[in-house]
Amino acid sequence: MFSCIFLFTFAFCVLPLNSNAQETSKKPKIGLVLSGGGAKGLAHIGVLKVIDSLGIKIDYIGGTSMGAIIGGMYASGYTGKQLDSIFKTLTIDDLVQDNIPRKSKILINKRNDDIYALVLPFKNLKLETPNALSKGLYNFNFLSKISYHVRNIRDFKKLPIPFFCMATDIETGQEVVLDKGIFPQALVASSSIPTIFYPIEIEGRLLVDGGVTNNYPIEKLRELGVDFVIGVDVQEELKNRKDLQGITTIFGQISNFNTQGQMESKRKLTDIYIKPDIKGFNVLSFENGKKIIENGENEARKFLTELTVFQNSDYKKPELAPVKDSIYIGNIGFTELKNYTRAYVLGKLRFKPNTKISFEDFQNGIQNLNNTQNFSSVKYQFNEKDVFISLRENRVNTFLKFALHYDELYKSGALINITHKKLLSKNDMVSLDLILGDNFRYDFNYLIDNGYYFSFGVSSSLNKFNKNVNNSFGIQNYLNNTFEKINLDYSSLNNKAFLQTVFLRKFNLGGGLELQHLNLKSENLPNANKTIENSNYLSFFGFLNHDTFNNKFFPKKGWYFKSNFNYYFHSSDYTNKFSKFSIAKADMGIAFEPLKKLSVIIQNEGGFKVGYSSLPYFDFVLGGNGFKDTNNIRSFYGYDFLNLSGNSYVKATGTVDYEFYRKNHINLTYNASIVGNFIFNSTKTWLNKPSFTGFGLGYGLDTLIGPFEIKYTWSPETHFSAFWFNLGFVF
Repeated sequence: MFSCIFLFTFAFCVLPLNSNAQETSKKPKIGLVLSGGGAKGLAHIGVLKVIDSLGIKIDYIGGTSMGAIIGGMYASGYTGKQLDSIFKTLTIDDLVQDNIPRKSKILINKRNDDIYALVLPFKNLKLETPNALSKGLYNFNFLSKISYHVRNIRDFKKLPIPFFCMATDIETGQEVVLDKGIFPQALVASSSIPTIFYPIEIEGRLLVDGGVTNNYPIEKLRELGVDFVIGVDVQEELKNRKDLQGITTIFGQISNFNTQGQMESKRKLTDIYIKPDIKGFNVLSFENGKKIIENGENEARKFLTELTVFQNSDYKKPELAPVKDSIYIGNIGFTELKNYTRAYVLGKLRFKPNTKISFEDFQNGIQNLNNTQNFSSVKYQFNEKDVFISLRENRVNTFLKFALHYDELYKSGALINITHKKLLSKNDMVSLDLILGDNFRYDFNYLIDNGYYFSFGVSSSLNKFNKNVNNSFGIQNYLNNTFEKINLDYSSLNNKAFLQTVFLRKFNLGGGLELQHLNLKSENLPNANKTIENSNYLSFFGFLNHDTFNNKFFPKKGWYFKSNFNYYFHSSDYTNKFSKFSIAKADMGIAFEPLKKLSVIIQNEGGFKVGYSSLPYFDFVLGGNGFKDTNNIRSFYGYDFLNLSGNSYVKATGTVDYEFYRKNHINLTYNASIVGNFIFNSTKTWLNKPSFTGFGLGYGLDTLIGPFEIKYTWSPETHFSAFWFNLGFVF
């Protein structure tokens, strides 16, 4: 009996102890906290690579700003090695400028970027200053793509590794914990550095970078019950006066006032505190990403003894499968809009419901919608196969735009543009260019943009120049022994009404009616009448355009196609020589980069007249370079401006361009052409050896106001040579 009591008592006392021993032998919960620091936060990736190499399984992650982005992507399933490949190629231009690829823009937005150097928004006659440099759309697109595999997760605790990040309510100054919602949107909010990125609205709160209030959220991590915390801190210590140089350094100092005061207590809560060497780097040093990642890895290796305690030889973090660049778009929903129709939005997206597209095409559509400047915010979320786009209409509808240009044909010009949207109806836009300088010009456009449906527009433009001419527009008939050239005043006023639409989601297709007034005169004419031509012409026209050049002036990849057809059926006929005729022309080119920094551009173009009208005023006229194409006036290296003419022509151009230093180019161009009358009537004529050839050797600089170019050109046939100088966007 005594023995039974003893055994019972022993079991009662010992078994709970064994149970406690089993509990204490369980793997402790390991938390990882990652601080903010902009580009310096890339050091987190180096630390994660070391953690992965040891087989350490992280149970919870909390992060702020760049720590939120790196930590969030790690929590979604990526390994440190994969994040190294993804993030080390980021550039500050991509992040801060939203880097909307030119090829993704529709033609009207390409024109906006190819002409105007400065754009100022106005409201109620007052200049509107933006909330920040960038809307952060590039960041949102980038994070949406690489987190597409967790697009349906709204509770961040259900990620492969539970996760939260910090943001700041810009209205109240309160810190905000983001652990639910749209995953990439939360990451963008946590990293929206004030003045650099726009605030992000989530559930009615306007949020900015979490580093403003809590840049190292270890307390939140501890509250979740983790047993052991690994902390990575890429914050800078407060600098002295000597080191406070540059706007980013000063801004970083201001941001650090609050966070550095908190760090002493936060460090005490950290079991392994890793502080990589980030001296000499700032929040925008993304071009040094490779070095920053290496520094993070080197610092983490100093803690191998402490980290090895949690090493698990049986565990290896699985790698995510590569992101597929293909998604199925089911239904497309978006915010109810006051001033824009569904057709307009879909027309800008360039994709339709129930279609399979590449992720690149999807993002190009989103970027193009943003590039209209009609929406102050463009965000989206995926729900299974559907997508919902959240749009906030821009309060600003009026813009002033400016540009400068100089070339040897139009001479100097200063462009002032006023653009106003929503003038008469939904989707409409009115724009007026006034060009002041040696030759007054203007360009007026009004468009009701209906996207995939037919859009309606009217336009009016005036082009004028003065030039000495000897071999175009029939001028040779006026020459004699006294004059080798005649000083010509050329004026062309074009008024159009047209319809246009999107064809095959890529091409701009349209046509309409054109009224053109041509006026040519010269004070050098020996007779009393100084007017050569003064007629109105009515024509039907059609066009088909496409352009994916990544840069209009120094392209490295892409292709373009432009075609136009005019049927002239009526004229006021100043010279009494008019008969009905047509003009057809096409221009195409391709650019590619066989070697880094070296690009090749090949262009071919041609045009011809249909009909036997003897009027020379619509002839194709070639020569010179750097000016805006007017009617059928085209550039040609090796010959003076307006030097070659005929009612038909073919031309081929090849350019090799080398960017020897950022935005600095040297290039060599060769062009060849056959120009004459009705050259296509005989196959032998236009397939013959070129009648005219020329070379151009130049230097180009891509500046904020457009290209600066110096060209030396010469022709082997005539031995004519000249230096041409061009500055600014061409308009």
